[in-house]
Amino acid sequence: MRLVVAITGASGAIFGIRILEELKKKDIETHLIVSKWGGFTIEQETGFKVAEVEKMASFSHDVNDLSAVIASGSIKTDGMIVAPCSMKTLAGIAIGFADDLITRAADVTIKEKRRLLLMPRETPLSPIHLENMLKLSRLGVIIMPLMPTFYTRPETVDDIINQTVSRALAYFGVETEHARRWKDLF
Repeated sequence: MRLVVAITGASGAIFGIRILEELKKKDIETHLIVSKWGGFTIEQETGFKVAEVEKMASFSHDVNDLSAVIASGSIKTDGMIVAPCSMKTLAGIAIGFADDLITRAADVTIKEKRRLLLMPRETPLSPIHLENMLKLSRLGVIIMPLMPTFYTRPETVDDIINQTVSRALAYFGVETEHARRWKDLF
């Protein structure tokens, strides 16, 4: 299995990091792209340096390198996750404005009819945000806003992060030890 993972400048960089950690445990090949502001957010919100996060991935690509292998549909991937996904990135994907490697890799994922999961993090949502999400959803893109579940009775922030990451990875057939399903609660 091969997945592209992107971390953009929206709050919630830990979700992208935890996704990388889970995929590494499963020995799944990952191609990481971190936007400029994604790097800033990683260092502001977590105890990680960007270089440490890049080492979690099988391959790390510069956000400006449009010649990277993942910029082409000729490399077979099982999909792409953008976690967190800024509204700027979401808008760029929605209109096909592939001006960096994140939006280009997402564009390739859509055109090749592969799974694309976006984890937007913004509140409140404007009509523009909602229209962009609806447009992408109609194209088959999975829109999974970073909203916690409470039916699992989380005790820590890590519980919330792990449950959200488990739900996201399940779209790609990747099960984690943290997955709690509704049926598991009774």
